[in-house]
Formats: sequence, structure tokens, C-alpha cells
Amino acid sequence: MVASSHNTNSCEKLHVNETARALAEDLGIDNPLMVSNQGPAPVEGDTGVVVSVNTSPKKGMRKAPVESGVIKLAADFGVAGDAHAGDWHRQVSFLAEESIQVARDNGLDVGYGDFAENITTKSINIKEMPLGTLVQVGTATVEISQIGKVCHTRCAIYYLAGDCIFPREGVFGWVVEPGEVRTGDEVRVLKLGSGEMHHAISDKPGRDAALLPG
Repeated sequence: MVASSHNTNSCEKLHVNETARALAEDLGIDNPLMVSNQGPAPVEGDTGVVVSVNTSPKKGMRKAPVESGVIKLAADFGVAGDAHAGDWHRQVSFLAEESIQVARDNGLDVGYGDFAENITTKSINIKEMPLGTLVQVGTATVEISQIGKVCHTRCAIYYLAGDCIFPREGVFGWVVEPGEVRTGDEVRVLKLGSGEMHHAISDKPGRDAALLPG
């Protein structure tokens, strides 16, 4: 059973703020329990680190950490061998380790890739990056194209905890410059965006990820 928001110990673990509540309302979530604190608003030059790279062969399933610890990002396509790659604006996904830790603090046994993120980051405020922000991750460059995600159906995590953090804190991007991303690589803000993205919005990939070898 999920602890009540009136529980003092639980409240100490949660970082709920008005911005998160407003976004939760937009997403149809009545009581956002899980909101991470990723530090100050991002500025150009901020750096963090990649703690895991994850892929899945099919959609609708959790991603698994890549055994080799390296993934290839193809320009205007996404992660080689990943089911979500394609000609659309959500070619690669990010989630902060700080977000995953909040889920753990709420009693969930979750790890890297369990929220279907391709790249798990740490020590950088990924969730507050404006649309259009250019981020260097490994040797690749990604433009932030979407913050959060509308879940049309409740996932297993939501039913277990009464909330899911990815719809608010998951981040998507499209690949501007190709490259490799390895566990331990730096994540750096190259340029903050204006709030607009420069890639056509699409509901699903336009090409099959299987066309690009892993």
C-alpha cells in the first residue's frame, strides 16, 4: 500500500512543487507523489554523467542496460537497434537517476531502463531543459524535443505506487549529430533552447529500427 502524503517520513523523501503539480494536472494525474529534485535550473556549460545506456527490441517493454556499455546514435534516427528509433521527434529518451531514486524511495524495486529510458543521467537537471536545448552526450549531439509524456493507459508502476514519474520527468530528443554514448560519458549543455524544437512532431517512428544495425 502506498503511504499517505500526510505521512511525515514519506513527505521528507518527496520533492513536490507547484510546477510538478501543474504538469501532473495537465497529464491527468490527481496526486503526484513522485517528483525528483535535480538541482538548479540548467545553464549552458552544465555537466552530468551517463550512468547507464539501455535498449529494447520491442515497444511496450522495459529496456535493459546494454552489456557492452555503449550505444550508437544515428543522426535523425536514434539509437541503433532500439525499438523507438525512427523518423520522429522522440528518437532517444532520457531519465535522471534522481528520478529513479524517488521511485525507489516510494517502495518500487526499479533500476536503469525500467522506465524505458535509453540514457540514464546523473547530476544534471535534465527535466527542466527548455525545448530546443542542445546537449552533448558522449560524442553525439541531441536536441531536446519533448518533456514528459501523456500515458493513455496506466502502467504497472502506476498501479503499484499510485503514480509514475516518467510522464513528468522523462525527456526526449532527436539526434542532431551522430556518435557513441558510453556509460561514464559526460553530458553537457551546449546551448539552452528557446522553448521551440526544430523537428516535426510525430506520434510514431516513420522508419523501422530494424533497418539500422546495432
